[in-house]
Amino acid sequence: MRVIAGSARRLSLKTVDSMDTRPTTDRIKETLFNILQNDIDDASVLDLFAGSGGIGIEALSRGAKEAVFVDNSKEAVKCINYNLEFTKLKDKSFVLECDALTGISRLEGRGKYFDIVFMDPPYNNLLEQQVLKRLKKSSIIDENTLIIIEAEKRTDFSYLSEEGYTPIREKIYKTNKHVFVVKKSD
Repeated sequence: MRVIAGSARRLSLKTVDSMDTRPTTDRIKETLFNILQNDIDDASVLDLFAGSGGIGIEALSRGAKEAVFVDNSKEAVKCINYNLEFTKLKDKSFVLECDALTGISRLEGRGKYFDIVFMDPPYNNLLEQQVLKRLKKSSIIDENTLIIIEAEKRTDFSYLSEEGYTPIREKIYKTNKHVFVVKKSD
């Protein structure tokens, strides 16, 4: 896995050696960032279930002003910190070792919201729905925050409207997909 573009272009990233993480492939990451190209510059990014930190690091490399990484694995946090040092992007980042719901709670005291939230939870555990419920009540997002969920291709998102979100795009790959949503205005 490597950084595709920007200040850290072509640098290889260390990945977590575990069956619990699935680093987003370079091809899918490139497609995702082609979609996001107009939203990244100067954005504040939250990378939930961050794994090796590849998505947040790509965002920083492409001009995001800051990225917060949240993962509950000690090994993942160690990997993220290594990758941030290696890419020289540590000064624009903050890493939390905790689960996604706890991370959201800890970030609420910051007094600002994120422009982009990316989450890649373990597949088929309904964690994305739990996180969306928690985010809906949180001060770290607003109706302009773009939330991107990476999920197994067959994951059902029919609940989005009921949970207070509007799906704006879906990109389907061979075995997974990205679903882009925004919070409905109150």
